[in-house]
Amino acid sequence: MTDGVLAVSVATLEFRNPIVLAAGTAGYGIELEGVVDLDAVGGFVTKAVSGEPRHGAKAPRVAEFEGGMINAVGLANPGLAEVARTNVPWLANHHRETRRFANVVGFVEDEFATVVRGLEAALSQHPGAIDGYELNVSCPNTRQGGAEFGADEAALRNVITLARKETKRPMFVKLAPTLPDIALSAKLSVDAGADGITVINTIPGLVVDLERRRPVLGYGNGGVSGAAILPVGVLATWKVSRAVRVPVVGLGGVASGSDALQYIMAGAHLVGVGTAALRDPRAPSRIVHELRSWCERHGISSVQNLRGSLEWPA
Repeated sequence: MTDGVLAVSVATLEFRNPIVLAAGTAGYGIELEGVVDLDAVGGFVTKAVSGEPRHGAKAPRVAEFEGGMINAVGLANPGLAEVARTNVPWLANHHRETRRFANVVGFVEDEFATVVRGLEAALSQHPGAIDGYELNVSCPNTRQGGAEFGADEAALRNVITLARKETKRPMFVKLAPTLPDIALSAKLSVDAGADGITVINTIPGLVVDLERRRPVLGYGNGGVSGAAILPVGVLATWKVSRAVRVPVVGLGGVASGSDALQYIMAGAHLVGVGTAALRDPRAPSRIVHELRSWCERHGISSVQNLRGSLEWPA
């Protein structure tokens, strides 16, 4: 069911509202059944899918701190074959009006394309299960000493070009906030075939357990998310939305309708919610309600009219 005020059109897809659950926080959908109201949000991005199963990082994988959360899950997932066998059929038969993007990861350049090709084969048997893809190019390129794909222009271009050949569905590229020039990386991504850009990924960090004098995470360092990174994500969204003419998904630190509005005014078409949903499964529905209420109070007939309305100081 669409919402006249909050409905948005993004990359040929209609979303009932601009709030989506970020990758890694929604599982593959089935994990949230009965926990989060998936029919209240505009969409969600699945947990990562790699070519082969990944056991992930050593526990503990997640810890909270005053400014948010830090995690090192290690992209743990059951792998392409199991996702295609189990999760794709479930998605094809549940929450069809909620848009679904598959988060794709790889550790060599052609693995992203391999995963997309495999999911496309599964979709031929289960139409409608997945609406598009999000390529997480923050993965380490194991053939290039572990450097992130997104930080290597040639590798970034090749990853996207190869994946683009495997699908006609919308394909977004998720960029890290640590890139030297995130606007330039967005342009390169679009030139290579991306239909949209997602910003931002988590920020590298370290939290110390003082009593043990060790990192709180089993892996050591991890990715920081939550309220602390809200301004970083909003700035990245503003930079990217000015650099490219494709839809932008903004995320990082969103816990309220006001937070979502910051992203929208900075240029985001969709706004991701992650850590807040992990802390409170009711948060996504509440954020949608707050966003609608703000629009109604301010006489906004469509949230799309607010997109990119940020006025920069002269």
